[in-house]
Amino acid sequence: MSTAAIPLNHEPGYRDAFRHTALLYSGRDEFVERTTDFIREGLDLAEPVLVLVIASKIELLRDQLGPRADDVLWGDMAEMGRNPGRIISRWREFLDGHSGGGRRVRGIGEPIWAERSAEELVEAQRHESLINLAFTGAPAWVLCPYDVAALDALVIDEAFRSHPFVTSGGVDGYSETYRELEEIGRPFAHPLAGPDASHEGIGLTTLGLSAMRHLVTTRAAQFGLTPKRVEDLVLAVNEVATNSLRHGKGAARLRLWTTADAFICEVADEGGIDVPLAGRRRPSAGEDSGYGLWMANELCDLVQMRSFESGAVVRLRMNRR
Repeated sequence: MSTAAIPLNHEPGYRDAFRHTALLYSGRDEFVERTTDFIREGLDLAEPVLVLVIASKIELLRDQLGPRADDVLWGDMAEMGRNPGRIISRWREFLDGHSGGGRRVRGIGEPIWAERSAEELVEAQRHESLINLAFTGAPAWVLCPYDVAALDALVIDEAFRSHPFVTSGGVDGYSETYRELEEIGRPFAHPLAGPDASHEGIGLTTLGLSAMRHLVTTRAAQFGLTPKRVEDLVLAVNEVATNSLRHGKGAARLRLWTTADAFICEVADEGGIDVPLAGRRRPSAGEDSGYGLWMANELCDLVQMRSFESGAVVRLRMNRR
């Protein structure tokens, strides 16, 4: 791989701020050994521990930990983190609920695994960068496992850019290619694949939102989404469209299309998205904005937000399942 770790000096106080570490491992046995060591250390220090990995790995870790597994909070990443845009909100809930009195918390989160789709991978990688921005100075240590035997080398390279710390083979180090917070906070303009030629598009106006909701409802039902998933999608699209009309610039528009397994809605305008954590954290009580994009992430299987020179794009995906 083209990146490396610089040896880590364990200076006094290095655990006192937010610590985000990529764990490079190879195969099941090393995963279990390294992560259970991390969990046990936290439990021995009376630190609350949250583990977000796929269900099959939860079972491996619970078996290895035995009775101590009951002292850990668990979450199935394949379900809770199917849309990577939800993950920061889950970490925030854990931190807010368990770090009172300055108590440190720790967790394991594996948002990237080999079966992720290409679109999900990009959003999971964006999550891995943004978590550094979201929890700067927080009393927490998050360990993110990466299976070097199953993941492409480019994915491992990106792990070095999104994590200030890396551990491999029992050796801890600083990443020499870590992307600093100023760069992480810049508008995100990763390319999006275009729709097929059969997509359907309409202009958006405040008075036309009812017609938009009817169109999305009809097309999503024809595609085969369940009534509940149609309802969730329509609510998400309405929130994003309303936000675009209220805060965007220039003409707002909606495009609809389908793939073999998903129904996709895209809202675009000529504005920009200049809040890097937009939609990835639940707004605090009293905030009068930010709920629409957060709700879209909670309801949809994938949300892709981009800020191009030509304008802002929010793409919502609902899988047929």
